[in-house]
Amino acid sequence: MSIYAIGDLHLSGRPPAKPMSVFAPEWENHWEKIQKSWLAAVRKEDLVIICGDISWAMRFPDALGDLKEIAAMPGGKVLIRGNHDFWWTGLAKMNAAIGGGCFFLHNNFYAAGGLAVCGSRGWLTPNAPDFTEKDDAIYRRELIRAESSLLSAKRAGYEKPLLALHYPPLYVDGKPTGFSALCEKYQARICVYGHLHGESGVLGYQGEKDGTIYSLVAADALGFQLKLTL
Repeated sequence: MSIYAIGDLHLSGRPPAKPMSVFAPEWENHWEKIQKSWLAAVRKEDLVIICGDISWAMRFPDALGDLKEIAAMPGGKVLIRGNHDFWWTGLAKMNAAIGGGCFFLHNNFYAAGGLAVCGSRGWLTPNAPDFTEKDDAIYRRELIRAESSLLSAKRAGYEKPLLALHYPPLYVDGKPTGFSALCEKYQARICVYGHLHGESGVLGYQGEKDGTIYSLVAADALGFQLKLTL
C-alpha cells in the first residue's frame, strides 16, 4: 500500500460554480490536473488523504456531486474538514450518502494496514500571524479533537501514526504548538497539512522536527500532483 496526500481541492461542481482560476491562473482546470496525477499513480489498494477545503458548497446536498467524484477515484479516500467545508455534517449522514466511498475523519481514526491515519481540522496556532483571542477557544477544541483521534488509535494498538490536519501545525520559525506537542507525544511519523496558498506557503514548517516529518500538501503547493507520503 502507498499513501498519498493532497489538500485544498476547492471543488464546486461541473462546470465549476466558483472557478479557482479567479484567484491565480495556475488554478485553471485544477481538478483535471489532480485527476490526471491521481489516475496515473493510485492503485486500488492505495490510500489518498485529502486535507480539507474539499468543496465550496455551503450545504451537504450541494457538495454531493463533488464528493461522489472523489469517491469514484481509485484507492481509499480519507477526508478531513477544512475551514471552508461548511457543508460538513454528521458522520452517519455523510457515510450513508457516499456509501462507503470515502472515510470522514472526525474524532476517529482510519486503519491503513499497520498504520493509523489520525486527524482533525486544526486551527490557527497562537504564533500564527493572524491569531487573535477569538481563535483561542477553537484552537483548544481542535487540540482535543486531534488528541481524541490519536488516543483512539493508540488504544487500538497503533504506534507512530500519520496525523492529517488542514491548518499548519507549525510555522517556519519552528516554535512549538499544541499540535506539534501532540505529534511528539504520540510519536507521529508524518504530519500533512494544507491551507497555505501561493506565497504564504513559505510560512509553514516543512521537514523533520522532534521525530515527525511535516509536509505542506495544499494542491497548488504540489503543482496539483498528489504527494507520496509512505
